[in-house]
Amino acid sequence: MSQNRLKPLLKARAIHKRVKELGQQISADHPGQPLTVLALLDGAFCFVADLVRCMDQPDLRLHFVRASSYGKNTTSRGKVALEPLPDLSGQTVLLVDDILDTGRTMQAVKSILSGAIVHTCVLLDKPTRRVPDGLQCADYIGFTIPDTFVVGYGLDHGGKYRHLPDICALAEN
Repeated sequence: MSQNRLKPLLKARAIHKRVKELGQQISADHPGQPLTVLALLDGAFCFVADLVRCMDQPDLRLHFVRASSYGKNTTSRGKVALEPLPDLSGQTVLLVDDILDTGRTMQAVKSILSGAIVHTCVLLDKPTRRVPDGLQCADYIGFTIPDTFVVGYGLDHGGKYRHLPDICALAEN
């Protein structure tokens, strides 16, 4: 797959501006409160790294967990593969993911965190892809995008394109 199949959707400058705004909003909503950020890997690694650097939280903890609902293609498998989560009972948790698509991954993780106060944050939102048993809306959303497969800024296709600074639509063959 060549990079000429990639159509820029969100440029790096716009992404960084919006991530800064999200970080400031989250900090304003939780002033001086302890906050545990739980980032879903692999896709959210760029987003969460930039996001926490934009947050002014005196007591911020960061955890990572691997979660996936995609195989090697561009279609969700419908099942969520999830590593064990740390015990976050009684904590205020910001659950961060790269994209809210069907909502299954975020809902699966959120349901396991039933003993915590959970807020959700996604860089990208594809509301047209929701399924009834998925999370329907995140508390913090970077951008709403059309139903197209995207790569870059941590998002991949078969392990490729995560390194791109822009978010690009992957053209179909």
